Order: sequence, then C-alpha cells, then structure tokens
Amino acid sequence: MYRFARRMDKVEVSGIRRMFDLARTLKDPYDFSLGQPDFDVPPELKAAAARAINDGSNRYTPSQGLEETRQAVAKYLHKRYGFPVEASNVIITTGSTGGLYLAHMCLVDEGDEVLIPDPYFVLYPHLVNLSRGTPVFIDTYITRFKLTPALLERHITPRTRMLVFNNPVNPTGIAYTADEVKAIAAVARKHDLLVLADEVYNHFLYDFKHESFAPHHPHTVLVGALSKTFGMPGWRIGYAVAPAPIIEKMIVLQQFTYVCAPSVPQKVVGSALSLDMDPLTVKSYRKKRDLAVETLRGAFDFETPQGAFYLFPRAPGGDAEAFVKRALDKGIVVVPGQTGSQRRSHFRISFAVPDARLVEGLKLLRSIS
Repeated sequence: MYRFARRMDKVEVSGIRRMFDLARTLKDPYDFSLGQPDFDVPPELKAAAARAINDGSNRYTPSQGLEETRQAVAKYLHKRYGFPVEASNVIITTGSTGGLYLAHMCLVDEGDEVLIPDPYFVLYPHLVNLSRGTPVFIDTYITRFKLTPALLERHITPRTRMLVFNNPVNPTGIAYTADEVKAIAAVARKHDLLVLADEVYNHFLYDFKHESFAPHHPHTVLVGALSKTFGMPGWRIGYAVAPAPIIEKMIVLQQFTYVCAPSVPQKVVGSALSLDMDPLTVKSYRKKRDLAVETLRGAFDFETPQGAFYLFPRAPGGDAEAFVKRALDKGIVVVPGQTGSQRRSHFRISFAVPDARLVEGLKLLRSIS
C-alpha cells in the first residue's frame, strides 16, 4: 500500500530506544539502558527558564541561534580549551543530534567514505547512509577500543571524506589523552580530512582532563550539547562550531529542517555554562564508575571507562543477545552491543542510575555472569 523512500531501507529502530521502551513495560526494572544523567536540572536553570517563558521568549529565534547564546558558547569554549572561537562560527542546534545531522547532510555526498571507529554511537552509520555516503568501520576491539594513528592511516583511501571522532566514547567509556588526540589530529592534517568531533560527554572525565579536537585541526566540526552536563536531555539544546563556510551551510539547512533550536533553553545557556558542574559530573560519577568497576571486575571482561557513563563488557560466551535475554528475565535492562557495533559479543551498561539502584542492580547482574 505504501511505498517508502529507499533511504529508509538502511535506517533501523534504535536498539537503545527499543530497550528503553521495553524497560517502561517492566515492573520496577534495573534500567541500565538509556544514557541520560540521573540528576535533575539545577534549580537556578529552572528559574532562568521560567523567567524566559514569562518574559515572552517563546517565539522563533534566528536559525543560527540567538546572538547571546552563540556568544556564550564561544566564550565557554575559549575559557575551557584556550582556543579562540568567534560567535559567527557557532550554530545553536536541537541537541547534539541536530548538529550531527546538519554536518552530515552538508558535508557528505554520494560515494564519500566516512570513517567510524567501532564500537560507535548508534546514530553515526545511519546518518552516513541518509546522506548517501559509505560508512567505513575501523575495528578498535584489537586496540582496546582506542583509535590509533596507525589504524586510521590504514583505512584512509582517495574516497575518504570525514572521520567521526567521539571523545569520550559511547558505548565504551574510553577517553583520549591530550597526546592521543594530538596524534590523531596530525594524521587528519596530513590527509586533509574533515573531522566531526562529538564531544557531548566532555564534562564526564575521571582520570585526566578532556582534550578537545578542534584546537588541533582547522577542518573540524565540533559538536556538543548541554544534555548530559546539566541533566537536560529533554530540553534539546546543543551547538556546533566549525569554519565559517561550513556554519553558513548548516544555517541554511537548519532553516528548512529544525528551523531553529528551542527558544527558552537558548536563554538559559549563558547561565548554565557559568556553573561548576564538576561535583556532579566528575566527582559523583567517578564514584559510580568505581562502584561499577569494582562490582563487576572478575565477573566480566571489560576496559575500565575513563569518561562518559558506560561500561562495555564482553557477554559470557560472546553472545550478547542471549545474555541480554537472561538479564531481562531477572529484571535487568542492558543494551546489546550490536546496536553500536559490527560485532555481537558485548553489551552496554549505563551507570547513570541512582546509587541505591546501581548497587542492587550491579550485584544482581554479577550473579548471572
């Protein structure tokens, strides 16, 4: 009866969302599926949003974002990473997903190869397919889940257009040191690659400081968001920073897709980026990380996460789907690794869970290992 566009043949329902929806049907599950913080929006930001609503900030904004919001992002990035950012090089997006989508649609053409380290965030290959490019997966299982310069070099061809570089990484929790970022950037400069740097977890680093990719490579599209850091994933507010010609095209495309980012959250960005969230994002979540590692060590094989809020253990017997089903039988919701990988051997745990539930759920998970 209905004929769908062929591009939809390559887009599947998110495995993460499928598990999240499943969790909602279970009675009091231990839900380790969805990657969203367990803390609420800070009260001062709620108050700022209420003031914005009452002051009438409820209309369309410019497609590039409010000037004050772009200025706030530029100032924040300069203060945090020390490289100069002009507001004209910033676009305010509908979450980081909006930035990722706009970047792919503006930069990737039919036949272009886009390099994606595997494991990866579930969205990446679908965006490449929608833009009619070709995803090329770089197996990082062989390097303990880290992209190396040598691995990157081996996958670059004359058709390579762009590298997607996630730091810290969803789903593994792996993060890159400053020297590692600089080494990857050197290869990108050598081959004149575009780099799409997804740094949405840049405030969740536990063992060393986050190093942004953008200062080390001029052809970088840096994508970030307030979703994780400020407990506001439902507010859908993010940003992208890129060279002016790229930002100009992204603004044009935003006019005919998202139109603009939500107006009220834009009014809160300046206040949010001035807050010190480290007591929550670093100190509190380091404790959660340590608890997860200590509880599951010896029962599962995994790399200790250095950032984000995920563990990516190997499933017993190497069959993630079978293990996920066993976990569900015990009321535990985890995500099979194949939602963000070409392999089916691992599963993802989000430890962004209230502490009491985290302790109970991890103990139960260990018992079925």
